[in-house]
Amino acid sequence: MKKKSNFNQCFCSNLVLKTMAVTLMLIMVLGSAAFAASGTALQEKSITGKVLSVNGESLPGVTILVKGTTRGTISDVDGNFSIGDVRSEDILVFSFIGMKEVEVAVGDQSSIQITMEDAVIGVDEVVVVGYGTQKKSDITGSVSSVSEERLAKIPVSNVMQAVQGSVSGVNITQVSSIPGEAPSILVRGGGSLTASTSPYVVVDGIPISKMGGSINDINPNDIKSIEILKDASATAIYGMNGANGVILITTKSGKSSTPTIKYSGYVGVEEFAHIPEMVSTDELLARYAEGNRINGSPLYQAPVKYQYEVENYENGHTIDWIDEVSQTGIQQNHNVSISGGSENLTYYISGDLLDQKGVVKGYNYKRNSIRTNIDAQVTKYLKVGTNSSIVYHNRDGGRANLLNAEAMSPYGRMYEEDGSYTIYPMFGETLWANPMLPTTTNPERRQFNVNLNGFAYVTFGDIWKPLTGLTYRLNAGHSTIQSRSSNYTGESVNDLLGTASISRSETQAYTIENILRYDYDVNKHHIDLTGVYSSQEREYNTNWAQASDFVNDELGWNRMQAGASSSVSSYADRYAAVSQMGRLNYSYDSRYLFTVTVRRDGSSVFADGMKYGTFPSVALGWNIRHESFMQSAENITNLKLRLSYGKSGNEAVGVYRTFTTMADRQIPFGGSTNIAMVTDRLGNGDLSWETKESLNLGLDFGFFDNRINGSLDVYSANNSDLLLSRKLPSASGFGSVTANIGETSTKGIELTLNTVNVATANFKWNSSIVFSNSKTEIVELYGDGLDDIGSGWFLGEPIGVIRDYKKVGIWQESEIANGDHLEWDPVAKAGDVKLEDINNDGVISDDDRVILGQTAPKWTGGLTNTFSYKNFTLNVFIQTVQGAMRNNSHIGMASDEIERRNSFAEIGYWTPENQSNEWRSLNKNSNPHGYGFPVKNNFTRIKDVTLNYDIPQHLLDKAGISALSVYLSGRNLYTFTDWIGWDPEERDTQRGWSNWEINYPAVRTIVFGINLTL
Repeated sequence: MKKKSNFNQCFCSNLVLKTMAVTLMLIMVLGSAAFAASGTALQEKSITGKVLSVNGESLPGVTILVKGTTRGTISDVDGNFSIGDVRSEDILVFSFIGMKEVEVAVGDQSSIQITMEDAVIGVDEVVVVGYGTQKKSDITGSVSSVSEERLAKIPVSNVMQAVQGSVSGVNITQVSSIPGEAPSILVRGGGSLTASTSPYVVVDGIPISKMGGSINDINPNDIKSIEILKDASATAIYGMNGANGVILITTKSGKSSTPTIKYSGYVGVEEFAHIPEMVSTDELLARYAEGNRINGSPLYQAPVKYQYEVENYENGHTIDWIDEVSQTGIQQNHNVSISGGSENLTYYISGDLLDQKGVVKGYNYKRNSIRTNIDAQVTKYLKVGTNSSIVYHNRDGGRANLLNAEAMSPYGRMYEEDGSYTIYPMFGETLWANPMLPTTTNPERRQFNVNLNGFAYVTFGDIWKPLTGLTYRLNAGHSTIQSRSSNYTGESVNDLLGTASISRSETQAYTIENILRYDYDVNKHHIDLTGVYSSQEREYNTNWAQASDFVNDELGWNRMQAGASSSVSSYADRYAAVSQMGRLNYSYDSRYLFTVTVRRDGSSVFADGMKYGTFPSVALGWNIRHESFMQSAENITNLKLRLSYGKSGNEAVGVYRTFTTMADRQIPFGGSTNIAMVTDRLGNGDLSWETKESLNLGLDFGFFDNRINGSLDVYSANNSDLLLSRKLPSASGFGSVTANIGETSTKGIELTLNTVNVATANFKWNSSIVFSNSKTEIVELYGDGLDDIGSGWFLGEPIGVIRDYKKVGIWQESEIANGDHLEWDPVAKAGDVKLEDINNDGVISDDDRVILGQTAPKWTGGLTNTFSYKNFTLNVFIQTVQGAMRNNSHIGMASDEIERRNSFAEIGYWTPENQSNEWRSLNKNSNPHGYGFPVKNNFTRIKDVTLNYDIPQHLLDKAGISALSVYLSGRNLYTFTDWIGWDPEERDTQRGWSNWEINYPAVRTIVFGINLTL
């Protein structure tokens, strides 16, 4: 049966590889045929010219290529160039680091002079805005763009890691560095208390959010651009899905040219970004002695505490447990793409292999993916295409327990005499098992995603000229997501009976969108109308089985019927939604802009009569720079004022939550067990949408030919009708019911500033600064004006807060002897945590707890500097997060643990000889009131540094290579912080929690990569 499991694994991998190979060969054949068919002999000539910068300086080193070929040249020191064997039908492509690429049709010209501009986002750049595109100068909403250039410069496994810190108003937190895990994303602070606050993600017009997909399914090498919609005007077109912002991802497509083959690959090593220093052996023994003194904890054989420590102590042998569970992480990524096409058929196809071995043993991740994007101009008026992908995720492996490794004594025992792992290295302490035990298991964690998306695009003007401007697009998407996990624990992990479990799940999702658009221009007036009708459906089912009490561990989960006891369960649900949307964009002379949007959504999660919600928005824009009175202001390149208001929605509840549901219960009766159905949850047929109303005032600016440019946004949002669980009288038979009763308010400011600091022929220095400040407060909860202390929600305070006592020091022996504690904290002892008596009632109680801080940062910022010298480019990104607070579990570990286990050396303790006023004593009850030890987790991080070198073109021409660059990149290089622990963003648990696997701190990554174009 084991062989069958291996066969399945090999079968999946071989299927992916074979599919990739066949598809690549087909495209190569098609591309070669198209290339051969287009090879007509035409008259050739020579072209000379000169390349200048916008300030008139000569530009040496500019690459000039005949488009679709490897033939070209480079401008000399005076910016002059000459290129032969050029046809009149050819197009010359001019490219230079840090400048916009320029394409020029040769035609009848024999001499060409080109002026190249700096590569900053121009006001005429076209960006995706949802169900269409707009010129940046005509956008009235708050939309941030992330270019392909930035995505290509930072090698990451998840594309949002490259976006982190580079977009104002978007807080991306890498809460875990576990290979294959995606970061969390929050746009403008969220606002809901119980619903998901993740943004809505759309890839090539097809949503993956709510359909079971993830951004982790998208290969970063396949992405052309990312747009993030933030305000109501931008997000209202997605109605019920726009409350938390929208991320639009556009993947690459082919162009009409000869086949272009690209390879992008990197290999890198990982290590812990920071390893806290553990206490020395002498210090650990001193802790044992102090624990014996203050708690009477016995020592097995002084000075060691536990039986299994004796041998290693006497032999002078120690174990570095952090080193034992860790390893040098290795990650590699290889991506091959082929693109090209003819006038009527273009294609882009890529295959990607990602392999990560984590820094903690057993944490592995593999992702194999194929993407095929094909566009075909079937007739003059009809274009069809497909954007499809296959992704395979594999996270197999038993994982070492870092949480237990932190606790292990360096004198603990690793192995038994037979070579097996010792179950309890510090026996007779049995709180912490050997951190290597889980590596003796081999659980499966696999997922296989197939996304088949297609479109048809009709231009009615090519059917009948009076209909010019009218287009129709049909988007259709289907995805199948299959996942499985299997696990067996046996004697090697101290499960003497053996336990096996298997779970399988499948998601089938469908999306259909009908998009009708009309563009009309007359004189200085421009109008475009967009109408959308869409429907979505998702079907999910899962089944789970568990068995235990096996005779032996040989077959694991492959023969679960061998277990003496077993249990099974299954579940299925269905979700569906329909939407209609209308949008009007109007502009006059590109000066006065107006956008109005109305979307109506229907969702199956609500009861009849409450399924539909309407979400309107309106926005105004004024391009001040286009006014006649601004024409003399030559140094002002761009100045646009934006104002928007609108509503968006949030379903906020899962399927079937509005219905009263039944549950099965096993009830003993008459000597046997019977299954009975009982009421499980009280439904509420009046539940409706959470609604978000937001107001945004924005200013886009650019000065000195956009050498200084950016945007400033100030916004306010109000979330009402929040879905919360309201308590019911016990006489009702139910504890609570969900109702629309809460309200929150969000205010914030965002700034993006881009500057070209230096721009000469050989050296350039660009900077980008982003700043975000956001605060979300709770306005109302249950309509009674009261806080919900149990949930940690307080009126007038942020959603996530730290409510605790104020620590003012440590009680000293002299204070206790003088009786200072009697009218303050009568139970206090020397060495206890000293807390402030806020209400001066002579005791420390819950009434003395106050709001100390918030869990979300008060502001975040990022600074990116890009330096270019000839063919070298250095990119340095620094990230900062300020104003957040969290409880430090390393400091606040359970009082009965601190003298029984290892700890970080930075965490001290009080003794009569060392009367610290910061650290408590090792007394088991030195924190009698349960203080959480909250501290600021502010940090400033050198997030990314990348050095890139473009190989000179004249060296590549001889080998027939169009482009080749190599780079060295470092991520999480250094963090400036006062946080005690692994990392201020770490996600950790404590002893006894079942999800110990999430204890995986931040890693430092160094990679070397190449980008090759043939």
